[in-house]
Amino acid sequence: MQPDEVDLVARSKGNDLSAFNQIVERYQAQVYNLSARILGDRAAAEDVAQETFISAHRAIGKFRGGSLRAWLLRIATNRSYDFIRSSKRHPERSLDESLENPMSQIASESPSPEQMALREELRAGIQRAISSLPPVQRAVLTMVDVQGLSYEEAAEASDVSLGTVKSRLSRAREAVRHLLLQHRELLPDQFRQ
Repeated sequence: MQPDEVDLVARSKGNDLSAFNQIVERYQAQVYNLSARILGDRAAAEDVAQETFISAHRAIGKFRGGSLRAWLLRIATNRSYDFIRSSKRHPERSLDESLENPMSQIASESPSPEQMALREELRAGIQRAISSLPPVQRAVLTMVDVQGLSYEEAAEASDVSLGTVKSRLSRAREAVRHLLLQHRELLPDQFRQ
């Protein structure tokens, strides 16, 4: 935990709402993005993100240290799974219009309209591939490959072993790779083999 986070957590435990609000501001985008990718529904992700911080505020006194980010993402993951279980449905909508996917960004100085269209198709294809994953794989892939958490942080956030994170991540990456290879025409030349 970062030194300033220690202070924010300590003040939050003492019912300092402004300190907790700083925690929310620092992590709200990550919590929302994780929930949105697990659920595939922006409105539901907003609700889950709000519920995550309400739960975190209520439970901050029980926080025993470690990674605050991983603790918050574990709450968000569990809330997202609860939402899926309670709604008895699977994600159907794409997040194309709402989420940027760093995995699909391709550097270029001034792309042509054709290049821009191909990039958009690739980004949409990657998002569809990620959205087709089971929620537990989607969560781990999002935490590690999109949000940059370490395997250890993802394990803590998912409340599973390090080996389980590695296994889920490997399966998720393989599934995304397999789906993308079915649409080789969208891939840059170096990835078409």
